[in-house]
Amino acid sequence: MRYIEPHGHMVSRTTDDYQDMVTAGCAAVCEPAFWAGYDRSSVHGFYDYFCQLTDYEPKRAAKFGLPHFCWLCINPKESEDTRLAEEVIGIIPQFLDRPNVLGIGEIGLNKNSRNELKVLEWHIDLAARTNSLILVHTPHLEDKLKGTRLILDALKSDQRIKPERCIIDHVEEHTVELVLDAGFWAGMTLYPESKCSPARAIDIVECYGNERLWMNSACDWGISVPLAVPRTALEMRKRGHRAEAVDRLIYQNPIRFMSQTPKFKLP
Repeated sequence: MRYIEPHGHMVSRTTDDYQDMVTAGCAAVCEPAFWAGYDRSSVHGFYDYFCQLTDYEPKRAAKFGLPHFCWLCINPKESEDTRLAEEVIGIIPQFLDRPNVLGIGEIGLNKNSRNELKVLEWHIDLAARTNSLILVHTPHLEDKLKGTRLILDALKSDQRIKPERCIIDHVEEHTVELVLDAGFWAGMTLYPESKCSPARAIDIVECYGNERLWMNSACDWGISVPLAVPRTALEMRKRGHRAEAVDRLIYQNPIRFMSQTPKFKLP
């Protein structure tokens, strides 16, 4: 089996996870900028974090033969402080030319607040000005549907943004159709206790097909499983899905999306 982990927060994981992922067939890992487990107090903390994502973490992954790519932003969990967010967004351009940076992400909303929406719009503008791919985080809360609609409205209101260059992550049964019908890519996050379980994700694939859809583990500080994608692939095979269809979903689809930037290259 071969697969790509298109959304894994590897700075929160051990080297054993890298080894397990490669053993399971992982061909590349992509790491969106995320919350550090605590709120950072200044732009300097984000500068160091971006250095970690663009320099140290690729070297750590390379020890296991795994290409590492990343996305940069200030996560919506820390977007309530608009002054800090503006400073952080201001330093992102100096990192965008680094060889493993795919684009802007994971931007989006957490509590659907006015400040979060303002920072989302700033990120969208930066992506448009730099012709960057976009990876979007949708809220974990009960108002995921409202947040998804707000995010789609913000993206569609900027005529410079092309839907096929944006992936809306953490979709569930009640948001996936909205995202796909608008022409965006949709990501399903496989968590043991929230978001999509493997069974629910496979149900979504069986309802909506595998066009413009991918699976990811989003493994981070919380309860999550770095091998969620290959484990779900095995469940798909048990349900009778052909090997070619599984390969398209977990390997070819991430390549199709991320190859829209020339930086995404596999050895």
